[in-house]
Amino acid sequence: QVQLVESGGGLVQAGGSLRLSCAASGRTFSNLVMGWFRQAPGKERAFVAAIRWSGSSTLYADSVKGRFTISRDNAKNTLYLQMDSLKPEDTAVYYCASTQRPRWVDPTHYDYWGQGTQVTVSS
Repeated sequence: QVQLVESGGGLVQAGGSLRLSCAASGRTFSNLVMGWFRQAPGKERAFVAAIRWSGSSTLYADSVKGRFTISRDNAKNTLYLQMDSLKPEDTAVYYCASTQRPRWVDPTHYDYWGQGTQVTVSS
């Protein structure tokens, strides 16, 4: 079992930056993939970015490519999402999740989830 706890959300003006963190504990595997998803009110949970726990492979949603950066610190068992040039449409609850399955963009393929952290971008 994997436990995930997000932090770092908040209120920011458009064009600003935030860094989200996700502390992982419990069982970890070298083939684990960590992902960030977001869910805005009235919308489905959407893929944001993912990274392998070991190695350098990353994947981003087109909507955040070039503005968001996913990274991890294996020594601290922590996943990060650096969000720059934020837009009002980035407003959502952000979740981190883990999977060992191949479809990184599919939330139904993720087994463990954090509780979420709210990000609000004002215009």
